[in-house]
Order: sequence, then structure tokens, then C-alpha cells
Amino acid sequence: MAELLTENLGVNAEGHLTIGGADTLSLAAEYGTPLYVMDEQEIRKNLRRFHESIDKHYGGRGLVCYAGKAFTCLEMCRIVASEGDGLDAVSMGELYTAVKAGFPMEKVGFHGNNKTDEELHYAIEHGVGHIIVDNLSELRRLEAIAAEMGAVPHIMLRIKPGIDAHTHQFIMTGQIDSKFGFALETGEAFEAVKESISCENVKLVGVHCHIGSQIFDISPFEAAAGVMLDFIAKVRDELGYEIPGLNLGGGFGIKYLSTDDPKPLEAYMERVSAVVKEKCSEHGLAQPYIYLEPGRSVAASAGITLYTVGARKEIPGIRTYISVDGGMTDNPRYILYQSEYEAVAAARAGEERTEKVTIAGRCCESGDLIGENMPIQHVDSGDIIAVLATGAYNYSMSSNYNRVMKPAVVFVNNAEARLGVRRETPEDIIRNDV
Repeated sequence: MAELLTENLGVNAEGHLTIGGADTLSLAAEYGTPLYVMDEQEIRKNLRRFHESIDKHYGGRGLVCYAGKAFTCLEMCRIVASEGDGLDAVSMGELYTAVKAGFPMEKVGFHGNNKTDEELHYAIEHGVGHIIVDNLSELRRLEAIAAEMGAVPHIMLRIKPGIDAHTHQFIMTGQIDSKFGFALETGEAFEAVKESISCENVKLVGVHCHIGSQIFDISPFEAAAGVMLDFIAKVRDELGYEIPGLNLGGGFGIKYLSTDDPKPLEAYMERVSAVVKEKCSEHGLAQPYIYLEPGRSVAASAGITLYTVGARKEIPGIRTYISVDGGMTDNPRYILYQSEYEAVAAARAGEERTEKVTIAGRCCESGDLIGENMPIQHVDSGDIIAVLATGAYNYSMSSNYNRVMKPAVVFVNNAEARLGVRRETPEDIIRNDV
């Protein structure tokens, strides 16, 4: 029997793939394909693992801030809010979604390396919990905007701790050569703290670091925590200001393939919290309030994408192409990062995957692939296939290239399905045309 990637996937009596107890063939028949399917209970389980670990290892002094860039919609915001967690937003669109969902804005952090004045006004107007400042020009613009608005927003400073996260170069963000944040090595970060605490219209409440994404090794996270606490101690000793908050970011690796072996979240939390406690003891610091920003590790395993097979094209001695009714418009991660996925024939999910195929998208690009040499059961035109672990950075990175319409998103909860995002129509494609 073929191994399924995550515990929320199953095979029913008919041999059909299920997610959260829902039959994927029934979902495809009711809602059409391509179709994103999100398992609500898997989302909640993943969020709870994080805040239960904060309770255990940090005495409850911390906040899980779901990284909305992984996947955001009104319903996702409602689920996160109902778990008592926070949200990390990176644009006006994500902030607006949170506001419209009734999200508690005091639990929202606002990121971005080039926030506009309009976005900063909006964030202050709607009372975001803190703005993560990326550079000095932003700090100075924010100070002026806040003064004009008669406000004193809370800020964190994004710091580059100089840690190599051993991941794809496009998703490494903690080293000195990154577009994000203030560098420690050059003294830039220290000068940013000095300027921040001298400002009258912002209040420095924390420092933030994020070293990259899809990281399997725990040691870079330990190193980053140590570097950041050394920095907090330096600020206290030299400037007399003890920064009360530490945001350790996200980037925890997840299982995309059966051969992947990410460390358990609990191991990460235990080891990193040990570094935090050790450094606080060494420097005589009070334990800062800890923030975490998981995105992929919350959403990815909760999602799959269903497609209908169109053409089957066999090139003898070379490869077999399986063309589907989606592709890079709903999952651009292969063309961007050569990201690997697993696929299953939804009607024969329990059978061995006896073929290796290249799953091709429908766009006019040779590189529009879901993956190459992917093991799968035999499929023909009209069959439904499921690509697994697509809950993060699929819908959120989708596009209308070739004027392809974006798929619907369905949430399942204990086998019951409900629509979360409607499928786009041709009218949606032209709605902004004049």
C-alpha cells in the first residue's frame, strides 16, 4: 500500500483518497477542479502544538503569530483568531483581510521591507500590535506619520543575525547579504536601536529575526536565539534599555516527501528555549516575551490540490507527461524553487505508485510543471489526482498568468466541506479592465 504523507490523509472503503475524512472524488465532483482543499482540524492541531509548547517552555509568556503570507483568506483569519493566536501580515491586502475578518488587531504584527506611507497609516489607524521596522528610512517615515496622527505605535526592529540557514538562496533571509533588516556585523542594528529609543512617536518593544524557510536543522535556530539575546544584553549594558520582546520568526521545515525527516516541533521548542534560558541567566536578563511566526508549518500539511488529468503523452524512452487543468498559476513553487511534491491518484490512493511521470501544467511555458519523475498510480484522461502538502505558498502565490482563473478553496472539518474562497469567473478576470 502506498504511504500517505500526513495523518490527516486516508483511504476509504472505496479506495478513494480522503482528507479530514472527506472523499476527494466527491469534493472534485461538487466543487470542480483545480481545487484547493484545507483541513481545518489539521490547521488547529498545528497551531495548538506551537502555543502548547510556548506554555511549556516559556511559561506561557509568548504569542504564536501565524504568518499570513503562507495562506490567508477571511476564513483562515477566523480560524487563527478562534485559537487565540496572532497574525503576521505583510501588506495592505493582508491587513485589510484581517480587519474584515474581525481579527483582534492588537495581535497583528506588520512586516515588509518597503512599506508604503498608505500602509503605515492604515496599520496605525487600525491599531496593529506592532510594526516590524526594516530600515532607517522606514523608521523616520513612521515617526513622522505617527506624529502627524498623534499616535505612538509599538515597533520591533528586524535584525539580520548573520546565520546561514542551509536552505535555498532565495529563502535565506538572516545573512548579511539580504534585502531584509538591519545587519549586526556592521553596527547598523545597534545604531537603529539608538535612534528608535530616541524617537518620541514610536516605542521599541522588541527585536525580530527570521533566518529562512524550510529549515530542517535546529542548530541555526539555536544560534540565532543566542545572537539575538547577546544583542539585547549589549543594548541594555551600553544604552540602559532592556528590550522586552524577542521575535524568533519561523522557517520550520515540513514534510513534502516521504523521505523528508523534519525535526519534531517539540524538539525545536525545547532546544531553542534552553538557549534562551541559558543566555538570560548568563546576562542577567529577564526572559523576553517570545513571538513565533509559523506559516508553512501550520498550513502546508493541511492542504492538498485536486486536478483533473487531461492529456497523457508518452515519449518512449524519455518520459510520460500527465497534463492537468492547473499548473504554475496555482502552484508556482516548482518553477521558482524546483520544489518537490508527492502526488496520488485520488481513486486508487491505497495502491502502489507504479509509474513515474512528469505532471505538466496548462500554461504556455515549458517550465510549467508540478514536478518531474513523480511516482504515481496509473492515470488516464479524466482521472483526479491530488498533489499533497500544498496548503502553504500555493493559493497565496497563485496568479492569473495566461488569464487563467484562480481555483476555489474548500475547508473540510470532520468530513464536512464548506466553501472558503469562490472560484474565479471570466468576469473576475476583466473586472478591473477599462
